[in-house]
Amino acid sequence: MLLTVIVPVYNEESVLEAFYQRLQKVLSTIALDREILFVNDGSTDSTLRLLTGLRATDPCIGIIDLSRNFGKEVAMTAGLDHAAGDAVVVIDADLQDPPELIPELVDRWQNGYDVVYAQRTSRRGETFLKKITASAFYRLIQRISRVPIPQDTGDFRLMSRRAVDALRQLRETHRFMKGLFAWIGYPQQAVSYERDPRYAGTSKWNYWKLWNFAIEGITSFTEAPLKVATYMGLLTALVAFIYGAWVIFKTIVYGDPVAGYPSLMVVVLFLGGVQLVTIGIIGEYLGRTFSESKQRPLYFVNRYHQSSAGNSEQ
Repeated sequence: MLLTVIVPVYNEESVLEAFYQRLQKVLSTIALDREILFVNDGSTDSTLRLLTGLRATDPCIGIIDLSRNFGKEVAMTAGLDHAAGDAVVVIDADLQDPPELIPELVDRWQNGYDVVYAQRTSRRGETFLKKITASAFYRLIQRISRVPIPQDTGDFRLMSRRAVDALRQLRETHRFMKGLFAWIGYPQQAVSYERDPRYAGTSKWNYWKLWNFAIEGITSFTEAPLKVATYMGLLTALVAFIYGAWVIFKTIVYGDPVAGYPSLMVVVLFLGGVQLVTIGIIGEYLGRTFSESKQRPLYFVNRYHQSSAGNSEQ
């Protein structure tokens, strides 16, 4: 039986050595053959050189060097496409997710679960604002999505071979992997852990990227914003009709020789704002439909250094 560990990396030169040492120590305690598959997502520092050096000392390491930076979601997809393991673990290299949890993930998999995901009980080393916004996002998408997406759960998880094969069939361009992991179904179980502060370096996720990521997740797994826009339009039309009826009634009964400029401006600005918001929501979905219709490949590989345990057909 083969265990593949997928590690997407982007400018992680300051933490790679420490991560590899901890991961290697953990994998040596597991009675499975191993494959460590690093996906270099267009790093501009010494990450690729360090990976090449590690591979020279450990033939179980494979390297997928992407042609440019495609983003973490696509990098994980590239790793899944090339993983040969009977079980596959996805983990970040920043050591916020402890490799020491992998044996427990493997144990749950051997007990019959296809997806074993690591669920955070704390997020040490992160700002209060990030904790609050992350918590709010997970709870919002849990409520509005038709697919139950586990709360406080990142990408750190183990998947069986059939779960990986199912994921490989999903080739949509806009990829929200946390949702795709849940969408495939199969028996899933959580393992709780405390997330550590980042070992070294800085996070690649600023608040603007996180905001766009949240929009990606919401629009990928629910049409709720479109329904909200519809209900907002109906409510606005109802309010406008009632207000118009009131204006007509007041003019007929009491007379109204002077038009109310302030009320007119309020109504115009309100209706204009509602229309722009609605058009923006529709535009988000339309833009995603446009991207999907192109059917472009998700990524291109600059070079693939296969591990000794990899599938010879890839």
